Amino acid sequence: MHMLKRWIPFAHANNVYDIPVDFFVKQGVKVLLSDLDNTLITYALAHPTEDCFRFVKELKDHGIELVICSNGLGRRVGPFAEELGVEARCFLRKPFAGPLKRFLKEKGWSKEEVMLVGDQIQTDVLGANGAGIRCLLTEPLGSYEPPWTKFNRLFDKPKRKKILEKHLTPEWEEIYHE
Repeated sequence: MHMLKRWIPFAHANNVYDIPVDFFVKQGVKVLLSDLDNTLITYALAHPTEDCFRFVKELKDHGIELVICSNGLGRRVGPFAEELGVEARCFLRKPFAGPLKRFLKEKGWSKEEVMLVGDQIQTDVLGANGAGIRCLLTEPLGSYEPPWTKFNRLFDKPKRKKILEKHLTPEWEEIYHE
């Protein structure tokens, strides 16, 4: 089981917009690191949606900072983050934990106050677990994905199915209503 633990997220949600910000407050989150593509928006969109703006405002109102943490390049991620009014880190090379660990250290954030939300086990969950932070796994927002993500899904889908079917990770509501 210890090998499998690296693949297990802290919690699961259909999407981040279903979760009340109070959930993150109750978890002691001060910084929410979020993947961009298929987590905050679909690949088809280049600009933040009303849901994005509302989510960031609600997080800020509760003293939580959102930072976009993407493996993507700056030419897409940077302008999106700027328009949304949040910081972004690009080309993070998730699942490698080193860049995430260095980012946390550089910012002076404790692992307990940081959570990462993302839609991929192969990148987001492995990266967060490797860096010692909690990861909330979501379902992809859209069906289109570039070839490298489609490739990752070949490994992601059976793991996700097993994790959810065997209830190896709780749904966010189960944690929220404890």
